[in-house]
Amino acid sequence: MRMYKMIMVLVMSLLAFGVFAGSGHSHAPVDENKASLIATKIVSNLVNRGVIEESWKSIEISKIEAKTFKGSKEWVAAFTNPEVSEPEKRTLYIFLTLSGEYLAANYTGM
Repeated sequence: MRMYKMIMVLVMSLLAFGVFAGSGHSHAPVDENKASLIATKIVSNLVNRGVIEESWKSIEISKIEAKTFKGSKEWVAAFTNPEVSEPEKRTLYIFLTLSGEYLAANYTGM
């Protein structure tokens, strides 16, 4: 009987963790406008963290589209910065899940 009570307490305590989950954690797909806003915020965060040059902060998104990579669709946002001296680093690509979660950033678009 004591073991039964311990198991029940454990099960009930694990079920209680769902109560602490907050709202606003939807994993529904975002539209193109929302994906653009998220990608722009990510570029700003990369600038603030010193990952990319300050000149990227004022660059607007040049293109966004849903692409398929390895069977999964993702949002790919492109930002083109003419102030960058290295031609291969003038376009920054931000990758998001269809629900708007950040995946990666690079200069190749792949």
